Amino acid sequence: NILSGQVARAAETIHAALISGHKILTCGNGGSAGDAAHFSSEMINRYEMERPALPAIALTTDTPTLTSISNDYSYEKVFERQVRAIGLQGDILLMFTTSGNSANLLPALQAAHDRGLKTIAVSGKDGGKLAPLLGENDLEIRVPAEKTARIQETHLVIIHSICDLIDKLLFGNPNE
Repeated sequence: NILSGQVARAAETIHAALISGHKILTCGNGGSAGDAAHFSSEMINRYEMERPALPAIALTTDTPTLTSISNDYSYEKVFERQVRAIGLQGDILLMFTTSGNSANLLPALQAAHDRGLKTIAVSGKDGGKLAPLLGENDLEIRVPAEKTARIQETHLVIIHSICDLIDKLLFGNPNE
């Protein structure tokens, strides 16, 4: 219940971007990379209702891109370079992190700001190094827990809640 207002704002922000012809870019590390891919797949395929595909790209799933950037530059640049390459003004960067301290999310956030993307951070603990770098137009949905497993479980509920709200905002409630 504490997070419901933030989740609704995130869904409304994503909805506004989608109806304006923009896309969602997602990223994270480890289990959060799985969350990023999960969200993108729910957008592209469907969540619970039959509907058109929605534009979302997980920046976590292209192994050749991830490894070439890591090899030629550094792992800290794996998301930043992708955001700079395909992120356009009005797009959304949706970041998942349990700690807020992933070194590759900080440059991605800066790239998003530079390119005019809105940013939504789904975080945990105290928000880490990422939280103070978020701008006034960015959103943070922070799970106030210390255990990574509890944060990840809550992130999944947040993902599904956002997907459900987006579907209802775009296509209505099929049960009405």
